Amino acid sequence: MGCNIAEEDFSTIIFEDENTPLSKLNPAVKKALQELRCKVEDAILGNYILGWSAKTCDCCMRDHHHANSQEHGITLWGVPLLPSKGHEGTDIVFMKFLRAREYKVYEAFEMLQNTLKWRKEFDMDGILDETFEPGLENVGYIDGTDKEGRPLLYVVYNPLRDINLFLKLLQNKEKKDQFLRWRVQQVEKGIEKLSFKNGGVDSVITILDMKYWPTGPAEIRRSVRKLLFSIYPDHYPEIIFRMVFLNVPIWSYALFNVFSKVLSQRAKSKLVITRPHKSAKTLLKYIAPENLPVQYGGLKREDDDAFLPEDQVSELVIRGGVAYSIEIAIAKPGEIVVWDVTVVGWDVSYREEFVPDNDCLDIISIQTETKMEANARSSFYIREPGKILLTIHNGTFKKKKVLYRFKIKPMVNPNLHNLRVGGLCPSISENNNTSEDFDC
Repeated sequence: MGCNIAEEDFSTIIFEDENTPLSKLNPAVKKALQELRCKVEDAILGNYILGWSAKTCDCCMRDHHHANSQEHGITLWGVPLLPSKGHEGTDIVFMKFLRAREYKVYEAFEMLQNTLKWRKEFDMDGILDETFEPGLENVGYIDGTDKEGRPLLYVVYNPLRDINLFLKLLQNKEKKDQFLRWRVQQVEKGIEKLSFKNGGVDSVITILDMKYWPTGPAEIRRSVRKLLFSIYPDHYPEIIFRMVFLNVPIWSYALFNVFSKVLSQRAKSKLVITRPHKSAKTLLKYIAPENLPVQYGGLKREDDDAFLPEDQVSELVIRGGVAYSIEIAIAKPGEIVVWDVTVVGWDVSYREEFVPDNDCLDIISIQTETKMEANARSSFYIREPGKILLTIHNGTFKKKKVLYRFKIKPMVNPNLHNLRVGGLCPSISENNNTSEDFDC
């Protein structure tokens, strides 16, 4: 019973591209995958996929395998694990366990067994339907995708500063366990959005904002450590494509160094730790600016009626010591222009002006020059042809990347009396940061 395939040295292919199609796998990896398929098939049909026991140790005869049909429907993340069922996601799931164990077949099989046993002990059935303490939805949520379509799972500790929510989570042991279950539920919700198909999306990105990492009672911190250094690496192999830590306190670096010693080199490669001034630069490696929230240096706003995700974002690089103006030319009066500008790393000055084509008219200052510390969203109603100038002055010695987009739309009601010539549209401008739609 089973397959006998010789073990090979996989040290040179441990970090093989995770997106490699199954048809193009290294021959040695194909052998490892085939052997794992055989092991899992035998274990499921033999009714010992969850481990050996006195009841299962005599289940090695093939004729007896089919008497255990109730085990044949065993799945993980919605994917059938019995290879003979022919589901295209089965091999993709197996490859995750193989990569996590450096293509060592027995260790990958043991990891799969342990994961299935943990899910049974953790009572994962129905976890997606469980409800938790009100307020936790602001601590963790799914919002958008990265450049490759991976779901983005955000965890923000700021809401835990609410002492009432904090105390509710710590009332008793059951409540404390609920925080851990809630965090696991967030990952499972992200997995629901995965496809497990060749060329499909089969991993997520987790973003943890550590700015208000709780320093009080230790129960929540213990839950987080258990997730990061036990549950995730042991039971969600290769499901977390990257785990990005933002606003990491200096004192926590030592903590990461201690706990990372228990992780494999591959698991550690998933962790990305960044300081506040580099958060936007790091996140923009993975996430398009239109999908990254403004608080993290992107252009995405909640309930944004001005721009759509598909609206084009342009970028430019400004050298140190240079001022550069973005020009938005408008030839037709009676239109509204709205724009977004953000600078990766900030530390620049910024101003906004309208320059009429008619030299007899004065230049209108929309935003006086000021230090740029956040995303700029403004709008302007055009009464005569001209151009908007958005000027960024990079007074540092480093190059700065600028991301911007704009949209021009006809005015719905040009007869409004509260608009001055060439003025801001009051109903869509709030301190020069537009948050409403164009329709004044």
